[in-house]
Amino acid sequence: MENGKLRPLLRRAPPGSGIFTRRPDRYQPGNEIDIFPGGAPAFGAMMGAIDDAQKTVHLESYIFDGGVSRQFAARLAAAALRGVSVRLIYDSLGSLALDRRLLEDLRIAGVRILEYHPVAPWRARWSWWRRDHRKILAVDGRIAFTGGVNISDVYLPQDSGSSGWRDLHFRVSGPAAHELDRLFRNVWFKETGSYFSLIEPEQPRFPEKSLVWVAANQEFLHRTIIRGAYLRAIRAAREEILIAHSYFLPERRLRRALAAAARRGVRVKLLAPGTSDISSVWLAARSRYDYLLSRGVRIFEWGGPLLHEKAAVVDERWSAVGSYNMDRRSLLHNLEVNLHVLDPDFSSRLAGILSTDMANSREIRLDEWRRRPLREKILERVFFRLRYFL
Repeated sequence: MENGKLRPLLRRAPPGSGIFTRRPDRYQPGNEIDIFPGGAPAFGAMMGAIDDAQKTVHLESYIFDGGVSRQFAARLAAAALRGVSVRLIYDSLGSLALDRRLLEDLRIAGVRILEYHPVAPWRARWSWWRRDHRKILAVDGRIAFTGGVNISDVYLPQDSGSSGWRDLHFRVSGPAAHELDRLFRNVWFKETGSYFSLIEPEQPRFPEKSLVWVAANQEFLHRTIIRGAYLRAIRAAREEILIAHSYFLPERRLRRALAAAARRGVRVKLLAPGTSDISSVWLAARSRYDYLLSRGVRIFEWGGPLLHEKAAVVDERWSAVGSYNMDRRSLLHNLEVNLHVLDPDFSSRLAGILSTDMANSREIRLDEWRRRPLREKILERVFFRLRYFL
């Protein structure tokens, strides 16, 4: 949509919403977004969308393994056999446990498959660091899913009785779904040189629905585009900042921006994991808690199954959700995608979920934090020094 037509939509947003972006033309109106707080409901909706596909199914996932991957594979194969164009991108490192026989079955059914950056040190220009960390399912260019949920059993109820990893996933219909489909095609073309035509986007059915910018850091020149959006939103905050991040290891500018927001009276709350699947990153992140707590940031430690959320809400007007972690790997190395949303209704719903999670977590107090064992402090500082290699 032309910039001149979009500005009135921004003016109809709550006062101050426009200050969250320097480029209002990046935000596309007419999107509907649904929130899935957990892997099981997200998987059900995603598989249903694949079953209903008419033209194309494009699935891109950092992790694709386990029993749930076999359920998805069955639906992908069925779609391909009925004439739908089906493509799968999975990251080689993230999907090391993937059953190769499953891939062969998919190929026989007609599914085209791309293994992103195979783990092959003997190959020329091989890179361990460059990974596809996105989670995208785009169906017919009309409906798409993205967020933090990989195709993995860890999000499902476990034999121990736990509910699986805590995460958020999102279904979007409208122009943002078409943009997520375009990002998938860009990766496919860059890695294979194979081009296939893009489905024409639909006109927004509800022009005044959510304004969404699909922010991606695919090209080198755009590596900092998501971080920049976070910085602008944090610096624009006047009332409240809610952040839930599984690997919260932001660089100095983001830490200072959060501290500055707290100093000017903004309620800044962080939901952090109580445990992690990557202990080194978790320990490095905890080394910065003292800095944040001493400057007025409130930190809540999630005590349930592993927290894998990546979400933020500012003033219940602007929201960020997707695959992007606040760490150096997401900033400099990984392919990531975020939905940046200007919509008070969506932001209020998301804020309610994050606030509930924080209410069900343990708040860390500065005085008790400083009394933790010396061994923990030493380990945290050591891993913080090694953060560029994590």
